[in-house]
Amino acid sequence: MTAAIEITRIRTRVRTERAALSRRILLVILALAVTVVLLFCVSLMLGSVLLSPAAVVGGLTGTGETATVFVIRELRLPRATAAVLVGLALGAAGTLFQRVLGNPLASPDFLGVAAGAGTATAAALVLGGVAGVTLPVYALIGGSVTAVVIYVVAWHRGVSEYRFILVGIGVGTFATSVTSYLVARAEFADARAAMTWLTGSVGMATPETITLVAVVLVVLVPSGFALARMLRRLELGDETARMLGARVERDRLLILAAGVVLVSVATATVGPIAFISMLAGPLAQILLGAAGRSILAAALMGAVILQIADILAQHALPWPISTGVVTGIFGAPYIAWMLISAARRTRVA
Repeated sequence: MTAAIEITRIRTRVRTERAALSRRILLVILALAVTVVLLFCVSLMLGSVLLSPAAVVGGLTGTGETATVFVIRELRLPRATAAVLVGLALGAAGTLFQRVLGNPLASPDFLGVAAGAGTATAAALVLGGVAGVTLPVYALIGGSVTAVVIYVVAWHRGVSEYRFILVGIGVGTFATSVTSYLVARAEFADARAAMTWLTGSVGMATPETITLVAVVLVVLVPSGFALARMLRRLELGDETARMLGARVERDRLLILAAGVVLVSVATATVGPIAFISMLAGPLAQILLGAAGRSILAAALMGAVILQIADILAQHALPWPISTGVVTGIFGAPYIAWMLISAARRTRVA
């Protein structure tokens, strides 16, 4: 009788703890979503002319003054929308890579997937004069080919996370070198256009590429729950995942493929903006704490980071700078801190 009572108490405590963790995940997601909306509104208000919230609403609905409607709809709305959508894509892609490879450094920009997408897009700009909605096609091809090369080279009776990361760094360095060579050999106008794009800026987004990112997100959102289940099983280890019925290599490939698609279309839309995919997942994890991990929370955190970076890029200085410069300023110290922390943990162990 006493044993049965104790088991009941344990079950009740487990259910209570699970409910508390679920509430925390929900609260974090809601808080991040509200932050995204507020930053979106702020980005519509700020500019050479500061607009009131009422003027922003009038511009969005078309009931305001003609000049205000033009400023909101034609100038500020596309950029603000691109920051949200690209941030969502990069945040989700980053946490997919980090979780499936079990390393916070395993983000698409650090592994070379974004570099591969950037090389293909730079080649299209420099060699073929391609622009507009066709750029994401080249970016997707470049990112996919890079990911396949990394996967094949890293394969040895399965894929080791550390082997994948090391090979990815090497392939990414090679892709960056190819990009530099293409830019150096290009005509001045083409080289300037490519360098502007390679710096990365939300302002480069076009209505066509913004629509493409939105479509990709809408298509992949329904698969998010399936990907989350795959990730939870893979995080238990390959052997345990197989015991639970998972097809380890297939699941890993599907998760990486989703991440490649997301980072490729994002890179083609705004250029290779670094560190968003690397920062989003760990920062979301800090907010979630013991509640676990969430792809949606990481995606929303990516949108928050990119929105803040773009607002700073436009308005922090007397002159606007590229969004990629701001993310680099904050991202580089984060990598240094993470490497120093890892070295300290290794010495302690």
